[in-house]
Amino acid sequence: MNETLKSLAPDLSTDVPRSPRATLGGYVIAGRTLDKCRAVLAGTAGEYHFDCPLDRLFFDFTGISSDAFKSKVAGGATDEEMGAWIKELTARKKDIDIIKWNNDLRGKRLCEMPDELQAFLEGYIEEFVPKHRPVYVWFDVYDLEEGRL
Repeated sequence: MNETLKSLAPDLSTDVPRSPRATLGGYVIAGRTLDKCRAVLAGTAGEYHFDCPLDRLFFDFTGISSDAFKSKVAGGATDEEMGAWIKELTARKKDIDIIKWNNDLRGKRLCEMPDELQAFLEGYIEEFVPKHRPVYVWFDVYDLEEGRL
């Protein structure tokens, strides 16, 4: 394993990845995806999964494949290098389209999610989100469960 990757990989068995709200290369979700990818490659992912439905939203919108992303990460790319690489691969995207996509996800209410995800989140929130904390938007689920809110 690349030593730089090993030093950058979080131990998600004892810590949490970045909030999906945190941006990397101008995109929400990307930093979290990077944290999980590094941890998977380093064997420190704990219960977290790379290329999950949340990650695929990022991959689908940017057109970056999860395999290409993982390959770049495996080489030990830093956050700055990954951000520049993402920007390079998505240079044809209009800034306003990226902003609108980011804002759509930041403000996505549970009732706006596909039926199957709403059904999944109904039980997930009950089990993992503190009872005294309301969920206003989808990203709240992650931030409440992981103690950021």
